[in-house]
Amino acid sequence: MKTINFTFLFIFLFSYHIAVAQSIVIGSGASIYVPSDADICAGEYGYITGNIYGEGTQCEESPVPVELTSFTANVSEYNVMLKWVTETEVDNYGFEIERASSSTTPRQDEWEMIGFVEGNGNRNSPKQYSFTDKNPVGESKFKYRLKQIDTDGKFEYSDIVEVELIPNEFVLFQNYPNPFNPTTTIKYSLPFESKVKIVLYNSLGERKTELVNELNSVGYQQTVWNAGHLASGVYIYTIEAVPTNGVKPFTSVKKMMLVK
Repeated sequence: MKTINFTFLFIFLFSYHIAVAQSIVIGSGASIYVPSDADICAGEYGYITGNIYGEGTQCEESPVPVELTSFTANVSEYNVMLKWVTETEVDNYGFEIERASSSTTPRQDEWEMIGFVEGNGNRNSPKQYSFTDKNPVGESKFKYRLKQIDTDGKFEYSDIVEVELIPNEFVLFQNYPNPFNPTTTIKYSLPFESKVKIVLYNSLGERKTELVNELNSVGYQQTVWNAGHLASGVYIYTIEAVPTNGVKPFTSVKKMMLVK
């Protein structure tokens, strides 16, 4: 059996590939010995009539840049906890986390990037990642996916995971930030579809503005108020939520402070 020196063959094949970028044929009477610390890889394999033997590795495909072995989403109070694990990483720049609402098949323009987690570049052992989506609002069901980006800008999407956040009670949350200047966010939870009205008063009980007056779906909702045109002081906001299923209406009152 005729044996081809692997070191010489590697140098020859590398030079040959750079020069003419054509196929390399292993004849039926030839063999290639692969040492234990060496690999033979190629973009494409045709018919192999010779022999490749030894303790090394023969691979027919390029290595996967990032091997994602799991991706999960779980609800924790008002937040969604995302976790994923990679088995190996090659030139991994990082992960963009994207979210979409409850539509069955979100369009590309319905996905919103909500965060980024830096990758570990090159790694041949498992690595765990996590991201918390704090207080998603507007719906009761959300879909998530990862956009894994290589250092050269290439990217791939993960599978999609879905969670459902259904509040078990009506709640009017304290505005945040508080005190504030000039904008603040008011969040509320609806266990049922409801007609919602949120009204703002000054400390004298004078009605200043109506922040919300609309039908809201089940889930966590919010509205942002800009008080740039008002003077510093204590303000009062009230909510009235009338469920469409006939359940008893919900009302609540809270105070906020504008400081300029």
